[in-house]
Amino acid sequence: MIEHIMNKRAKLAELRHSLAWHDLPSDRPPVPLGNKAVDDLLGGGLRPGALHEIFARGWGAGGFAVLLALLAAGTKTLFWVRPDYEAMEYGVLSPRGLLELGGDPRRLVMVKARGSADALSAAGDILACPHVGALLLELEGAPKCLDLVASRRLVLAAEESGVTVVMLRAGANPEPSAALTRWQVASAPSSPMEDDWGNPVFDAELVRHRLGGLGRFLLTWNHEDGCFDTADIGTVVAASFHRQAYPQARCAV
Repeated sequence: MIEHIMNKRAKLAELRHSLAWHDLPSDRPPVPLGNKAVDDLLGGGLRPGALHEIFARGWGAGGFAVLLALLAAGTKTLFWVRPDYEAMEYGVLSPRGLLELGGDPRRLVMVKARGSADALSAAGDILACPHVGALLLELEGAPKCLDLVASRRLVLAAEESGVTVVMLRAGANPEPSAALTRWQVASAPSSPMEDDWGNPVFDAELVRHRLGGLGRFLLTWNHEDGCFDTADIGTVVAASFHRQAYPQARCAV
């Protein structure tokens, strides 16, 4: 009986993966980010039950990853998994800061792992629960345990449970993975019209998208509406809608 259930789950995961691969409708609507240009490029928003990579091009990528994970989690619990040494390198999250961004600290669960391998193991356990809203997995550098096979396992687990995975990579170079989207993010200046520090602005470039084109955007976070707006700091980098992330023959990487 247990073997039958496991085989059934594997077949369902393969079916969902096939639907996403061929860009067929799924039973999980995308999560709008709020910016029309980005949402149109993504086919309506961030696709749930998938793996999305955020590579840091400097400071700011962590904030962008947190905000994506907040949107993906919705009213459910957000799990943030990171090796314990990353807190010493990049700091820890302030509950008050999360509240000011529009998040609910009561729906956030921080998980500290001894290393990257333990973080991946914890991520697999979390993805087995469909009641989780989203998983933010933070891994620095290029750990040996994070290879193409490991990313495929994350994708299959996410597709089966419907939990969205946002993987934050700092100090790392992009490598082959099974991620649906890949972003390279850096911070950008706030609007000079702001009287205070201003809302956070991100230089976000979508460099890989299995189901569509690529683009580069200057986005600011609207904490009142809980969404991304186009940053009003002068000239906005135009998005490239005509290019695909990879030629069709390389989509398996």
